Amino acid sequence: MKSYPLFVLPLLATCLFADPAKPAPNPIPKAAPKPNPKAVALPAGVRMERDIAYIEGGDEAQRLDLYLPEATPEKPLPLIVHIHGGGWQGGNKFPCPLVGMVPRGYAVASVEYRFSQKAKFPAQIQDCQAAIRWLRANAAQYHFDPGKVGVTGGSAGGHLSALVGTAGGTSTFPPIGGNEDQSNDVQAVCDIFGPTDFTTVMRQAAEDKNVKNVFQFNSPKDPYSALLGVPLETTEKSRAVSPMTYLSEDDPPTLILHGTHDALVPYAQSVQFAEGLKAKGVPVWLQTLPGAGHGGPAFGKAPVIELMQNFFDKFLKGSPVEITLVPEAELATEVPKR
Repeated sequence: MKSYPLFVLPLLATCLFADPAKPAPNPIPKAAPKPNPKAVALPAGVRMERDIAYIEGGDEAQRLDLYLPEATPEKPLPLIVHIHGGGWQGGNKFPCPLVGMVPRGYAVASVEYRFSQKAKFPAQIQDCQAAIRWLRANAAQYHFDPGKVGVTGGSAGGHLSALVGTAGGTSTFPPIGGNEDQSNDVQAVCDIFGPTDFTTVMRQAAEDKNVKNVFQFNSPKDPYSALLGVPLETTEKSRAVSPMTYLSEDDPPTLILHGTHDALVPYAQSVQFAEGLKAKGVPVWLQTLPGAGHGGPAFGKAPVIELMQNFFDKFLKGSPVEITLVPEAELATEVPKR
Protein backbone atom coordinates (compact mmCIF):
# COMPACT_ATOMS: atom_id res chain seq x y z
CA MET A 1 0.00 0.00 0.00
CA LYS A 2 1.10 3.58 -0.59
CA SER A 3 1.52 5.96 2.32
CA TYR A 4 2.35 9.67 2.31
CA PRO A 5 4.40 11.99 4.52
CA LEU A 6 2.70 14.71 6.52
CA PHE A 7 2.43 17.33 3.80
CA VAL A 8 3.18 16.36 0.22
CA LEU A 9 1.11 18.78 -1.81
CA PRO A 10 3.98 19.94 -4.05
CA LEU A 11 4.89 16.38 -4.90
CA LEU A 12 1.43 14.99 -5.53
CA ALA A 13 -0.77 17.94 -6.52
CA THR A 14 -2.05 17.30 -10.02
CA CYS A 15 -0.37 19.60 -12.50
CA LEU A 16 -2.42 21.79 -14.79
CA PHE A 17 -1.16 20.01 -17.86
CA ALA A 18 1.48 17.41 -18.73
CA ASP A 19 4.90 17.20 -17.08
CA PRO A 20 6.98 19.88 -18.85
CA ALA A 21 10.03 17.65 -18.56
CA LYS A 22 8.27 15.22 -20.87
CA PRO A 23 6.68 17.33 -23.60
CA ALA A 24 3.95 15.78 -25.68
CA PRO A 25 2.17 16.91 -28.84
CA ASN A 26 -0.97 17.58 -26.81
CA PRO A 27 -0.19 18.95 -23.35
CA ILE A 28 -3.72 18.44 -22.08
CA PRO A 29 -3.88 15.34 -19.87
CA LYS A 30 -6.12 12.39 -20.34
CA ALA A 31 -8.38 11.50 -17.47
CA ALA A 32 -6.37 9.57 -14.91
CA PRO A 33 -7.69 6.22 -13.69
CA LYS A 34 -9.18 6.41 -10.25
CA PRO A 35 -6.87 4.87 -7.63
CA ASN A 36 -8.15 2.05 -5.49
CA PRO A 37 -8.86 3.54 -2.04
CA LYS A 38 -7.71 0.30 -0.43
CA ALA A 39 -4.26 0.83 -1.99
CA VAL A 40 -3.74 4.12 -0.16
CA ALA A 41 -2.71 3.91 3.47
CA LEU A 42 -3.93 6.75 5.66
CA PRO A 43 -1.78 8.09 8.50
CA ALA A 44 -2.47 6.53 11.88
CA GLY A 45 -5.52 8.01 13.55
CA VAL A 46 -7.06 9.34 10.33
CA ARG A 47 -10.34 8.23 8.79
CA MET A 48 -11.80 9.02 5.38
CA GLU A 49 -15.34 9.56 4.10
CA ARG A 50 -15.47 9.35 0.31
CA ASP A 51 -17.71 10.71 -2.42
CA ILE A 52 -20.02 12.87 -0.34
CA ALA A 53 -22.45 14.80 -2.53
CA TYR A 54 -22.25 18.50 -1.71
CA ILE A 55 -25.20 19.17 -4.03
CA GLU A 56 -28.12 16.84 -3.44
CA GLY A 57 -29.11 15.14 -6.69
CA GLY A 58 -26.32 16.98 -8.51
CA ASP A 59 -23.75 15.92 -11.07
CA GLU A 60 -21.56 12.93 -10.27
CA ALA A 61 -18.57 15.29 -10.16
CA GLN A 62 -20.11 17.43 -7.41
CA ARG A 63 -18.65 15.35 -4.61
CA LEU A 64 -15.94 15.66 -2.00
CA ASP A 65 -13.84 13.46 0.26
CA LEU A 66 -13.27 14.18 3.96
CA TYR A 67 -10.24 13.30 6.05
CA LEU A 68 -10.88 13.47 9.78
CA PRO A 69 -9.31 12.29 13.03
CA GLU A 70 -10.64 8.94 14.20
CA ALA A 71 -11.14 10.35 17.70
CA THR A 72 -13.62 13.16 18.21
CA PRO A 73 -11.60 16.36 18.70
CA GLU A 74 -11.94 18.35 21.92
CA LYS A 75 -12.75 21.48 19.95
CA PRO A 76 -13.73 22.23 16.34
CA LEU A 77 -10.86 21.90 13.89
CA PRO A 78 -9.69 24.35 11.25
CA LEU A 79 -10.48 23.07 7.77
CA ILE A 80 -8.26 23.00 4.68
CA VAL A 81 -10.03 22.56 1.34
CA HIS A 82 -7.97 21.05 -1.49
CA ILE A 83 -8.89 21.76 -5.12
CA HIS A 84 -7.05 19.55 -7.59
CA GLY A 85 -5.49 20.62 -10.88
CA GLY A 86 -5.80 19.17 -14.36
CA GLY A 87 -6.40 22.01 -16.82
CA TRP A 88 -10.07 22.22 -15.72
CA GLN A 89 -10.40 19.10 -17.90
CA GLY A 90 -8.97 16.26 -15.81
CA GLY A 91 -7.43 15.32 -12.51
CA ASN A 92 -8.93 13.68 -9.46
CA LYS A 93 -9.77 14.60 -5.89
CA PHE A 94 -8.36 11.26 -4.70
CA PRO A 95 -5.87 10.61 -3.30
CA CYS A 96 -5.61 13.91 -1.48
CA PRO A 97 -2.06 15.20 -0.95
CA LEU A 98 -3.03 17.06 2.23
CA VAL A 99 -4.14 14.04 4.25
CA GLY A 100 -1.06 14.38 6.46
CA MET A 101 -2.37 17.67 7.81
CA VAL A 102 -5.00 15.82 9.85
CA PRO A 103 -2.49 14.59 12.47
CA ARG A 104 -1.34 18.21 12.71
CA GLY A 105 -4.77 19.23 13.98
CA TYR A 106 -6.77 19.94 10.84
CA ALA A 107 -9.74 18.54 9.00
CA VAL A 108 -9.23 18.22 5.23
CA ALA A 109 -11.70 18.20 2.37
CA SER A 110 -10.79 17.31 -1.22
CA VAL A 111 -13.22 18.69 -3.78
CA GLU A 112 -14.22 17.47 -7.24
CA TYR A 113 -15.86 19.81 -9.74
CA ARG A 114 -17.31 19.69 -13.25
CA PHE A 115 -14.77 19.79 -16.07
CA SER A 116 -14.89 22.18 -19.01
CA GLN A 117 -15.88 19.39 -21.42
CA LYS A 118 -19.15 19.15 -19.51
CA ALA A 119 -19.74 22.69 -18.28
CA LYS A 120 -18.05 25.99 -19.12
CA PHE A 121 -16.98 28.63 -16.65
CA PRO A 122 -18.31 29.70 -14.13
CA ALA A 123 -19.46 26.14 -13.35
CA GLN A 124 -16.09 25.27 -11.75
CA ILE A 125 -16.03 28.14 -9.24
CA GLN A 126 -19.73 27.70 -8.54
CA ASP A 127 -19.03 24.07 -7.62
CA CYS A 128 -16.12 25.00 -5.35
CA GLN A 129 -18.15 27.67 -3.61
CA ALA A 130 -21.08 25.26 -3.22
CA ALA A 131 -18.72 22.75 -1.59
CA ILE A 132 -17.47 25.37 0.87
CA ARG A 133 -21.02 26.35 1.80
CA TRP A 134 -21.91 22.67 2.29
CA LEU A 135 -18.88 22.19 4.52
CA ARG A 136 -19.92 25.12 6.69
CA ALA A 137 -23.52 23.91 6.83
CA ASN A 138 -22.25 20.57 8.15
CA ALA A 139 -19.53 21.95 10.41
CA ALA A 140 -21.17 20.77 13.63
CA GLN A 141 -21.54 17.18 12.37
CA TYR A 142 -17.89 16.91 11.36
CA HIS A 143 -16.41 19.18 14.07
CA PHE A 144 -15.14 21.91 11.73
CA ASP A 145 -14.55 25.47 12.83
CA PRO A 146 -16.57 27.41 10.20
CA GLY A 147 -14.57 30.55 10.92
CA LYS A 148 -11.23 28.95 10.07
CA VAL A 149 -11.30 27.65 6.51
CA GLY A 150 -8.33 27.67 4.14
CA VAL A 151 -8.07 26.60 0.51
CA THR A 152 -5.20 25.42 -1.65
CA GLY A 153 -4.46 23.78 -4.95
CA GLY A 154 -1.93 23.53 -7.75
CA SER A 155 -2.30 24.99 -11.22
CA ALA A 156 -5.98 24.86 -12.25
CA GLY A 157 -6.60 24.19 -8.56
CA GLY A 158 -4.42 27.18 -7.75
CA HIS A 159 -6.53 29.34 -10.07
CA LEU A 160 -9.76 28.17 -8.42
CA SER A 161 -8.25 28.61 -4.95
CA ALA A 162 -7.23 32.18 -5.77
CA LEU A 163 -10.68 32.86 -7.22
CA VAL A 164 -12.33 31.46 -4.09
CA GLY A 165 -10.20 33.91 -2.14
CA THR A 166 -10.81 37.08 -4.11
CA ALA A 167 -14.45 36.47 -5.10
CA GLY A 168 -15.48 34.85 -1.81
CA GLY A 169 -18.11 36.47 0.36
CA THR A 170 -19.67 38.19 -2.64
CA SER A 171 -22.53 37.38 -4.98
CA THR A 172 -20.29 37.57 -8.05
CA PHE A 173 -21.18 34.06 -9.17
CA PRO A 174 -24.80 32.93 -8.74
CA PRO A 175 -24.88 30.30 -5.98
CA ILE A 176 -25.93 26.76 -6.76
CA GLY A 177 -26.71 23.77 -4.57
CA GLY A 178 -28.39 25.48 -1.64
CA ASN A 179 -26.94 26.38 1.77
CA GLU A 180 -27.15 30.01 0.73
CA ASP A 181 -27.28 31.06 4.36
CA GLN A 182 -23.62 29.99 4.60
CA SER A 183 -20.63 32.04 3.50
CA ASN A 184 -18.30 30.89 0.73
CA ASP A 185 -15.37 33.03 1.83
CA VAL A 186 -12.14 31.65 3.30
CA GLN A 187 -9.52 32.83 5.77
CA ALA A 188 -6.34 31.73 3.96
CA VAL A 189 -5.31 30.88 0.38
CA CYS A 190 -2.26 28.96 -0.84
CA ASP A 191 -2.04 29.32 -4.62
CA ILE A 192 0.52 27.05 -6.27
CA PHE A 193 1.36 28.28 -9.80
CA GLY A 194 -2.23 29.05 -10.72
CA PRO A 195 -3.13 31.45 -13.57
CA THR A 196 -4.69 34.62 -12.19
CA ASP A 197 -5.30 36.96 -15.15
CA PHE A 198 -6.58 35.54 -18.43
CA THR A 199 -6.38 38.97 -20.06
CA THR A 200 -2.57 39.04 -19.78
CA VAL A 201 -1.56 35.38 -20.00
CA MET A 202 -0.98 35.31 -23.77
CA ARG A 203 1.22 38.42 -23.70
CA GLN A 204 3.16 37.21 -20.68
CA ALA A 205 3.75 33.80 -22.27
CA ALA A 206 5.08 35.48 -25.41
CA GLU A 207 7.36 37.80 -23.42
CA ASP A 208 8.79 35.16 -21.08
CA LYS A 209 12.41 34.71 -22.12
CA ASN A 210 12.95 31.78 -19.74
CA VAL A 211 10.61 29.34 -21.45
CA LYS A 212 9.02 28.64 -24.79
CA ASN A 213 5.25 28.76 -24.73
CA VAL A 214 3.81 25.28 -25.28
CA PHE A 215 0.29 26.35 -26.21
CA GLN A 216 -1.37 27.48 -29.35
CA PHE A 217 -3.84 29.76 -27.67
CA ASN A 218 -7.44 29.77 -28.88
CA SER A 219 -6.98 26.39 -30.54
CA PRO A 220 -8.75 23.12 -29.70
CA LYS A 221 -5.72 22.20 -27.55
CA ASP A 222 -5.87 25.37 -25.46
CA PRO A 223 -7.36 24.67 -22.00
CA TYR A 224 -7.71 28.38 -21.21
CA SER A 225 -10.14 29.15 -24.02
CA ALA A 226 -11.73 25.70 -23.61
CA LEU A 227 -12.66 26.68 -20.06
CA LEU A 228 -14.31 29.89 -21.28
CA GLY A 229 -15.92 28.52 -24.42
CA VAL A 230 -14.80 31.67 -26.24
CA PRO A 231 -11.44 33.05 -27.42
CA LEU A 232 -9.19 34.58 -24.79
CA GLU A 233 -9.53 37.94 -26.53
CA THR A 234 -13.13 38.03 -25.33
CA THR A 235 -12.32 40.56 -22.64
CA GLU A 236 -15.54 40.34 -20.64
CA LYS A 237 -15.28 36.61 -19.99
CA SER A 238 -11.49 36.66 -19.60
CA ARG A 239 -11.92 39.25 -16.87
CA ALA A 240 -14.73 37.30 -15.22
CA VAL A 241 -12.58 34.17 -14.83
CA SER A 242 -9.57 36.05 -13.43
CA PRO A 243 -8.91 36.30 -9.67
CA MET A 244 -7.21 39.66 -10.36
CA THR A 245 -10.59 41.15 -11.29
CA TYR A 246 -11.99 40.82 -7.77
CA LEU A 247 -9.11 42.12 -5.63
CA SER A 248 -10.23 43.99 -2.52
CA GLU A 249 -8.90 45.08 0.85
CA ASP A 250 -10.70 42.25 2.67
CA ASP A 251 -9.18 39.40 0.66
CA PRO A 252 -7.63 36.66 2.82
CA PRO A 253 -3.89 36.30 3.45
CA THR A 254 -2.33 34.56 0.48
CA LEU A 255 0.78 32.46 -0.08
CA ILE A 256 1.88 31.96 -3.69
CA LEU A 257 4.44 29.45 -4.97
CA HIS A 258 5.74 29.64 -8.54
CA GLY A 259 8.80 28.56 -10.51
CA THR A 260 10.55 31.02 -12.80
CA HIS A 261 10.73 28.52 -15.68
CA ASP A 262 7.09 27.46 -15.76
CA ALA A 263 6.22 26.75 -19.42
CA LEU A 264 2.50 26.32 -18.76
CA VAL A 265 1.53 29.21 -16.49
CA PRO A 266 3.86 32.22 -16.84
CA TYR A 267 5.69 33.15 -13.64
CA ALA A 268 4.59 36.73 -14.36
CA GLN A 269 1.02 35.72 -13.51
CA SER A 270 1.98 35.23 -9.86
CA VAL A 271 4.12 38.39 -9.77
CA GLN A 272 1.13 40.35 -11.05
CA PHE A 273 -1.21 38.72 -8.54
CA ALA A 274 1.13 39.35 -5.59
CA GLU A 275 1.56 42.98 -6.57
CA GLY A 276 -2.19 43.41 -6.89
CA LEU A 277 -2.87 41.94 -3.45
CA LYS A 278 -0.09 44.02 -1.91
CA ALA A 279 -1.53 47.19 -3.42
CA LYS A 280 -4.81 46.42 -1.64
CA GLY A 281 -3.01 45.95 1.67
CA VAL A 282 -3.61 42.19 1.75
CA PRO A 283 -0.90 40.09 3.46
CA VAL A 284 0.78 38.19 0.63
CA TRP A 285 3.96 36.17 0.19
CA LEU A 286 5.34 35.10 -3.19
CA GLN A 287 7.80 32.22 -2.88
CA THR A 288 9.91 32.21 -6.02
CA LEU A 289 11.56 28.93 -7.03
CA PRO A 290 14.38 29.83 -9.44
CA GLY A 291 14.66 27.48 -12.39
CA ALA A 292 11.65 25.39 -11.36
CA GLY A 293 8.99 24.52 -13.89
CA HIS A 294 5.35 23.57 -13.50
CA GLY A 295 5.98 21.54 -10.37
CA GLY A 296 9.07 19.48 -9.69
CA PRO A 297 11.35 18.50 -6.79
CA ALA A 298 11.96 22.04 -5.56
CA PHE A 299 8.33 22.31 -4.46
CA GLY A 300 8.81 19.30 -2.19
CA LYS A 301 11.86 20.57 -0.33
CA ALA A 302 11.52 20.64 3.45
CA PRO A 303 11.72 24.46 3.78
CA VAL A 304 8.88 24.89 1.27
CA ILE A 305 6.73 22.35 3.08
CA GLU A 306 7.47 24.08 6.38
CA LEU A 307 6.53 27.44 4.84
CA MET A 308 3.11 26.14 3.82
CA GLN A 309 2.53 24.49 7.19
CA ASN A 310 3.47 27.70 9.00
CA PHE A 311 1.19 29.72 6.75
CA PHE A 312 -1.87 27.65 7.62
CA ASP A 313 -0.87 27.39 11.28
CA LYS A 314 -0.68 31.17 11.54
CA PHE A 315 -3.91 32.06 9.79
CA LEU A 316 -6.13 29.11 10.68
CA LYS A 317 -4.80 28.23 14.14
CA GLY A 318 -3.50 31.60 15.23
CA SER A 319 -0.07 30.14 15.97
CA PRO A 320 2.62 32.75 16.79
CA VAL A 321 4.84 31.86 13.85
CA GLU A 322 6.50 34.17 11.37
CA ILE A 323 6.00 33.63 7.67
CA THR A 324 9.51 33.77 6.28
CA LEU A 325 10.18 33.08 2.62
CA VAL A 326 12.83 30.51 1.81
CA PRO A 327 16.03 32.05 0.39
CA GLU A 328 15.89 31.53 -3.35
CA ALA A 329 19.43 30.15 -3.40
CA GLU A 330 18.22 27.17 -1.35
CA LEU A 331 15.60 26.32 -3.95
CA ALA A 332 17.41 27.01 -7.20
CA THR A 333 16.97 24.32 -9.84
CA GLU A 334 19.45 23.78 -12.63
CA VAL A 335 17.72 24.54 -15.88
CA PRO A 336 18.32 21.88 -18.55
CA LYS A 337 19.93 23.12 -21.76
CA ARG A 338 17.61 23.17 -24.72
